[in-house]
Amino acid sequence: MSVVRKPLIIALEEHYCDPAVTAHFKGPSGNQPALRERLEDLGELRLKSMDEAGISMQVLSHGAPATQRLDAVTAVSVARAANDRLHTTVKAHPDRFGAFGVLPTADPTGAADELERVVSRLGFKGAMVHGLTNGAFLDERRFWPIFERAQALDVPIYMHPAIPHPAVIEAYYRDYVEDFPSILSAGWGFTVETATQAIRMVLSGVFDAYPRLKIIIGHMGEGLPFSLWRIDQAMSRAGNRALDFRATFSEHFWITTSGNFSNPALLCSVMELGVDRIMFSVDYPYVENTQGTDWLKQLPLCAEDREKIMNGNAKRLLKM
Repeated sequence: MSVVRKPLIIALEEHYCDPAVTAHFKGPSGNQPALRERLEDLGELRLKSMDEAGISMQVLSHGAPATQRLDAVTAVSVARAANDRLHTTVKAHPDRFGAFGVLPTADPTGAADELERVVSRLGFKGAMVHGLTNGAFLDERRFWPIFERAQALDVPIYMHPAIPHPAVIEAYYRDYVEDFPSILSAGWGFTVETATQAIRMVLSGVFDAYPRLKIIIGHMGEGLPFSLWRIDQAMSRAGNRALDFRATFSEHFWITTSGNFSNPALLCSVMELGVDRIMFSVDYPYVENTQGTDWLKQLPLCAEDREKIMNGNAKRLLKM
């Protein structure tokens, strides 16, 4: 009798909250106790949800804004302690969990050192950074020590959104926040902020300085695969510094499917970036695990390409 092999499914934008970190800001769960419970659970509840959906492994990452709004002194100790606690969780379930560390980006040298510690000593797969660091974009040169260390360690930095800058909220979203609060997050604000950050990274020259640097962005590339040709064409017009925007982005960025289970968006991304640059993610617990894995079953791709998205690309990039 033949045995049906259970597919290996790795999901790598899957969030949790450390109460000692969220004590420093208003938690992302707001007044939603069920969501808070799932964010703080790193055991039975989470594993049950994974099993029901057929997810083999989650790469855990702290929810936004994590340590990006802390001052330099506070951030270093808070990040270190949170990463140590996350390591304990991973050790308890090494076949089910991996980890991205939180970084004290307000202290760029301290963040680079913490990245090296969590990768070299704790076995983490890289790090996740959430939105702006106290109002500053990551492409600023003071943050480049983080990217230098990431290249040296050959691990990716996952750039995740956070709530936009207050000035952006005031100018762009103020009239609609009360009736449609999600416009600040997954509804649109997250996309604009993270896509802008990614574009700034390409323009900054950081990839010239660190030609092996690897960046991950979620949510099917924050809309950038759809716009790459136009951005590239515009940047090639007279008056701009010489830059092959499309090629640079395609060489240094990987994307995940987190919270964007759209076949048209997937096919656009495959055509623009290639299937080797796309990895499965759910965005748990903000999105249900089963919603992601049900979508996986009907991807309009061949079996080989589906396997790459489910696990192969993540195994290669994260050395799993």
